[in-house]
Amino acid sequence: MKLRTLACLLATAVAMLAADIDGKWTATVQGRNGNSREVTYTLKADGDKLTGTQTTPMGERQLENGKIEGDTVSWSQTMNFQGESRTMNYTGKIQGDTINVKMKAGEMEREFVMKRAK
Repeated sequence: MKLRTLACLLATAVAMLAADIDGKWTATVQGRNGNSREVTYTLKADGDKLTGTQTTPMGERQLENGKIEGDTVSWSQTMNFQGESRTMNYTGKIQGDTINVKMKAGEMEREFVMKRAK
């Protein structure tokens, strides 16, 4: 009985944390040639699944394979550059109104901070 109660409390805590990610987030991300760009993320939690979009001056892209595990989120995006497909993998740590994100695509790695839009 105690184990079941603990499991329910843990599931509730995880759900509350996951729900806290819903909404718009903004980030300044370093792009090619050292130029930075403003990016807006619209995120939604559904249990341990993360869905949403990334909006840049070049358009909107869906997040793929989104997951939430405690205070860690992850997703990927597949982009096509001059006929070549490249997958970008993102992992982030939620800390209140910020998410510290690491992105990796092949040999390229970037870090940036997403902030909850007010």
